[in-house]
Amino acid sequence: MVNLGDKVRDVVTGLTGIAVGRTQYLQGCARIAVQPQELKDGKPVEASWFDEPQLEVVEVGAIKPKGEKPGGPAYLVDPGR
Repeated sequence: MVNLGDKVRDVVTGLTGIAVGRTQYLQGCARIAVQPQELKDGKPVEASWFDEPQLEVVEVGAIKPKGEKPGGPAYLVDPGR
């Protein structure tokens, strides 16, 4: 299992980076966003999404997620509306 913050490598393309996002679909498919650590023209390379079984973990916990507080727009909506 890939955890956020793990350094991973896609076995098909060879792309290596940090797992920065995870999406779980209704039928069980998990997709992981991989952010390369390299820069192109001084700017970050866009993250790419891969099926979890297509990734191998290169380094467990390469980057530690900051805090446990969830974020995002879903937490700004009043559930009582």
